[in-house]
Amino acid sequence: MSATAAATPATIGSNTASESSNTLNTDHPFWQVIRTVPDFPKADIDFYDITPLLRSHINDVIDAMLAVLPEGLLDEVDCLGAVEARGFVFASLIAGRLGKGIILLRKPGKLPPPVTNKAYALEYGKDTLEMQNNLPPERVLLVDDILATGGTLNTAYELCKSASHTVVGALVLLDLVKLHGEFPVPVYTVLKA
Repeated sequence: MSATAAATPATIGSNTASESSNTLNTDHPFWQVIRTVPDFPKADIDFYDITPLLRSHINDVIDAMLAVLPEGLLDEVDCLGAVEARGFVFASLIAGRLGKGIILLRKPGKLPPPVTNKAYALEYGKDTLEMQNNLPPERVLLVDDILATGGTLNTAYELCKSASHTVVGALVLLDLVKLHGEFPVPVYTVLKA
C-alpha cells in the first residue's frame, strides 16, 4: 500500500465491489490515496487518513459505497443514521443522491432535547453519543467512515433501537476486520484491512 502514489478518478472508480467474506482487499485503488499515519493518535496505532479521498475523489467514494449495498436494500431504508463526524459527510452526500433524510448521532451537548445518550469505549479512549429520542420510528441504515473496534457503531445501533428505530445495516468505507467482533446487523464496506 503506497501512501504517496497518486490515482486518477478513472482508476479510483474501477473496483467498487466488496467481498462478502472477511477477505482483505488492500489492493483496492483507494489505498493509493489513503495515508497511513503511524503512532497516531497514540503509540502503536496506525491511523488510516481518508481525507485525501474526501478532497479529490468524493464522487468515486460515494459511488463505491452505494455499489456495495445489496439490490433492494435502499428500498427498505427510510433514512440514514449519520455517525459523528465523518459519517455526517458520507450520509449527507448519499442522502442527497437518494432523496432520503438523516438522523444525527452526535457527541454530547450538540442536539436539542429530548435526547438519549450512551457512553462507549474507543480503541484509544472513551466517548458518548447522543440522538434525539422524540423522532417517529424509522428503518435506518447507519453510515460512518471506519469500523474499528465497533464501539461507535454498536452504540449508534443501541441508541437507534432504544428510540424504536429498526437498523437494517451499517455502511462504512473501511472495515478494520481484526479489531472487532460480530455486528448485530449486516455491515457493508468498500475497503477491508
